[in-house]
Amino acid sequence: MIIIWSDQAIEDVSDNVDYLETNWSEAVVENFKSKVDSVLNQLEKGTVVFKPTEKKDIYQIIVVKQITLFYRLTNQEIILLRFWNNHQNPKKFKF
Repeated sequence: MIIIWSDQAIEDVSDNVDYLETNWSEAVVENFKSKVDSVLNQLEKGTVVFKPTEKKDIYQIIVVKQITLFYRLTNQEIILLRFWNNHQNPKKFKF
């Protein structure tokens, strides 16, 4: 499976890393990046499909307790949609 990053997913990860770099230690930043890599490796291997959402072909996985990854599966692609900060207002959530 090929992983494709949406513009929004890239922006979300960048915003989260920026926040961690500003407010937390380098160790926390590296832990977050490691967790993202781990989840992406699991998805890429195709050995696991995580929790479905109410939307067709869209799934979610908690990366860390504050961040949930939403992604879409097609026959050959994993499209990363959002790395959603769970502390945000859910009414603002869009794919």
